[in-house]
Amino acid sequence: MAKEIVIALIDGYIDDPAALGVPPYISPMIRSIAGAALDAGADRVEYISIDMIRKGRRIPDAAVTVVLSGNTVPGKYLRTMPMSLKELSEITPKLKGWKMISGSAADSKEAEAFDFIIKQDPAASLYDGISGKEVLERYRTLEEWNRWMMLGADIVTQHQDFPEPLVAEIESYRGCHRYKSGGCSYCIEPMKGKPLMRSPGDILAEARKLRDLGVRNIRIGGQTCIVSFGSEDDSETPRPNPSAVRELFEGLHSMGFDTIHVDNANPAVIATYPKEAEEILRIIADNCTDGNVLALGMETADPFVITENNLNSMPDQVMDAVRLINKVGSDRGERGMPKLLPGINIICGLDGETKNTYAMDMDILNRMKDEGLMIRRINIRQVLPVRRPFEVKVDQRRFKKFKEEVREDIDRVMLERIVPYGTILKDVYMELNDGNTTFGRQIGSYPLLVGIPYKVDTEEFHDVFVTEWGFRSITGITYPFDINHMPMSSLAGLPGIGKKRASKLVMERPFSSLEELAAVIEDPSVVEKLKDIIVLG
Repeated sequence: MAKEIVIALIDGYIDDPAALGVPPYISPMIRSIAGAALDAGADRVEYISIDMIRKGRRIPDAAVTVVLSGNTVPGKYLRTMPMSLKELSEITPKLKGWKMISGSAADSKEAEAFDFIIKQDPAASLYDGISGKEVLERYRTLEEWNRWMMLGADIVTQHQDFPEPLVAEIESYRGCHRYKSGGCSYCIEPMKGKPLMRSPGDILAEARKLRDLGVRNIRIGGQTCIVSFGSEDDSETPRPNPSAVRELFEGLHSMGFDTIHVDNANPAVIATYPKEAEEILRIIADNCTDGNVLALGMETADPFVITENNLNSMPDQVMDAVRLINKVGSDRGERGMPKLLPGINIICGLDGETKNTYAMDMDILNRMKDEGLMIRRINIRQVLPVRRPFEVKVDQRRFKKFKEEVREDIDRVMLERIVPYGTILKDVYMELNDGNTTFGRQIGSYPLLVGIPYKVDTEEFHDVFVTEWGFRSITGITYPFDINHMPMSSLAGLPGIGKKRASKLVMERPFSSLEELAAVIEDPSVVEKLKDIIVLG
């Protein structure tokens, strides 16, 4: 009897511009690797995340072990972190069979201990290796892509966050429409060539497979511009194809997912084709879950830096795109968030940057604020030399001051507009207790971080009544709030209550009317704030 061929996949999590893979996400790359292994003849694929290893999970005996890890656009993580290089060096001696590594961790010194270091497409290289071919760098074909995503779908059930709050990202296309000119100076996507576009039918087939397995939340990602999905225009600013977008998102909507979100969009495409773009934005707003964010690659509002780095859009185009997305997506959805809002990406350290660049970036953000527009999130980062080195040395004091100015003058204002006092955010997943504070988020892309000023059981969903705003997070109270039965520590977290009044309320309850409550609190303004939050009786 032939020995079973086992492939071990170590998911150290990736966080890249075109792929989210840090929990609650599972990346499409790790699923494609599983599919390629099975397609090449593996009997079984065993998925192990770095969190499982941290909790004592044994690395299995395997014919081949693949490690996928690395974050080129590191974010702020709540429950977990991508695998560190120290962790990578610790687990490497325990890996069985021949060893392959991919993701940005493949650029590290620690990767030298692996048999194969893959920079392009680990699924394609693994397929060739298991099939007995030479292991080279290559990209998958479209046929392989679709086949491997179907074959590898089952590993979602091995993820620690399955079925909730797991989010499976599904790729729509590879490459960039701006490939002929080389695209943006910092981005590797144009180097992958002309967009290789998956059809709506192929994406829907993958989504259906995931839904049948029990996945409830998805994100259509991996593309440089979702508004350009399905376009056959080979220009740098392609004319959008609303019919392809409609087929895709109406099909996804019909499957009954809890969450459907999207990824990036090119402001220049939206501004150049406002009629087609508006139709597509309405399709996305109508068929996706509220809280959806279109991340716009503005990068900078400095025209000289834009020209020097061949960036995709000028400031006026960004403003037009932000206005149109607000026009279409600002209505509030079932979960309490606006349906579709823009996000802004800003990169510091690009060629041609001066101190005036920061002033221009701040100016355009202030224009958005002054016009009453909403921006869901502003992502500010320093350029990484993934594609090539950059000569500008970022002044760290200036960079820090700029970030602080954005957080203080822009972010808080935007949060107050997006979720005014009294907004009910439904289905907030409680993730972490930190002292006497509980942190949670709705499931989806760039979800608002919600702080509850008392302990709530984690791994549960609660509705939240918004009471305060920070610079990048909000404070809220679980809703409805049963003032007659919640513990005193929870009462102290109510607006205007505090420990002293909480103690008094506990002594005097139960309350059957607002009048009884008002007699104890003795402050009409506090009672006014509480009347919509609490339940009595």
